[in-house]
Amino acid sequence: MLKFGQITVLAAVALLIIGVVDFFSEISPVLYIALLLLWLLIVALGSFTLRWGFFTTFITKGNQTEKQVAITFDDGPHPEYTLEILKLLKSYNAKATFFCIGKNLEKYPKIAQQLIADGHSLGNHSYSHATNFGFFRKKRIVEELAKTDVLLEKITGSKNVWFRPPYGVTNPSIAKAVKETNHNVVGWNVRSYDTVIKNPTKVVNRIKKRVSPNAIILLHDTHSRCPEIVERLLQFLKKEGYQTVTVERLLKKN
Repeated sequence: MLKFGQITVLAAVALLIIGVVDFFSEISPVLYIALLLLWLLIVALGSFTLRWGFFTTFITKGNQTEKQVAITFDDGPHPEYTLEILKLLKSYNAKATFFCIGKNLEKYPKIAQQLIADGHSLGNHSYSHATNFGFFRKKRIVEELAKTDVLLEKITGSKNVWFRPPYGVTNPSIAKAVKETNHNVVGWNVRSYDTVIKNPTKVVNRIKKRVSPNAIILLHDTHSRCPEIVERLLQFLKKEGYQTVTVERLLKKN
């Protein structure tokens, strides 16, 4: 898939060609509008389609030769559900990666510390997880990442290098920010839609159909259905011979 810069250059070249042709022989304004709309459509799709890596490089799967997967949790820590999930992971000897919101780390630092103590890993999921995060300027995004990284370093004792953008959305500002802050951007290739699908059975079945070695699974440890989903998922993965590891382990980063 072509990247944002390449698409923009192609659109500019096409616009130039249309302009030259229009200079010598009149062209309908509809063609200009169609080109603009096509460019906007591709950019919009690229913002939400992780596998394209349209604005920045996304990690969406591992590179292990063993039968391993990484379960990742967004938006926590949560004072109730994260702890329930922690117990389940421990009972199945499974490790996971939690992409935490900075303001939640401030509220529940002891839960985050327990995650580290149990061998799990943490990543940056912005400080505010604002609904308009995708419209922030680069400077504000850098500030959010830096603020959350400080919190993570206090908890883990090491510098954080992992970032997952809120809602999985990217754009030029986010791409410039992560380049400046030297973050590895982690996505997923198995999206559970656990915050949208209210039936745990349907969520688990959705994951089962899509999981494969080196998969990165997206869940959210912020709703009451998540512990049930996690337990049933761990049962399935154990039965199928999968080892559940952190993102770092799946990517051989440690």
